[in-house]
Amino acid sequence: MSVATPYFDQLFAGNDDPWAFRQRWYERRKRALTLAVLTRPRYASVFEPGCANGELSAELAPRCDRLLCCDTATAAVALAQTRLLGFAHAQVQHSRLPEQWPAGPFDLIVLSELCYYLDADDLTLLIDRALASLTADGQLLACHWRPPIEGCPQTAEQVHALLQQRLGMTPVAQHHESDFLLDLWSRDATSVARHEGLR
Repeated sequence: MSVATPYFDQLFAGNDDPWAFRQRWYERRKRALTLAVLTRPRYASVFEPGCANGELSAELAPRCDRLLCCDTATAAVALAQTRLLGFAHAQVQHSRLPEQWPAGPFDLIVLSELCYYLDADDLTLLIDRALASLTADGQLLACHWRPPIEGCPQTAEQVHALLQQRLGMTPVAQHHESDFLLDLWSRDATSVARHEGLR
């Protein structure tokens, strides 16, 4: 069974940064690596589900023309909206995935520290909906903490294995450490150098 919404509501009760996204060097470095593996300087439309308090969202916003974020926790949505006030092209919705998947299209979907909260059935549905809303050259980025998390139905390895199996897209960038997995898949496998005419 996927982790229910009250779990996330409780995490944000009286705490605007329950995972210490702003304080921990681990989190700041991981965000930098996440942005660095993106193969395009700018995207037309980005979707970031499970945005939490919007720390990664605020760094994705300068890289796109439209940013849609969502979270299932009411407090997280309010925090992310505040974090993104300076970006008129960014929107934060209150929604539960995979049931309330938004209308696309998106040329980048960012699944950061989200998918291990979903059971296999919900994750399969989320992947299918992501595929249906990606553009013809769309990309999907996934980043997940590797150690098991109590109460989560899946591990990072299980999540990324299912993504690799179901996406049917080319993995174009990978960064794996003992702490986390970071993978980028793309429907367009052209390298950054080739895009710039270097080969």
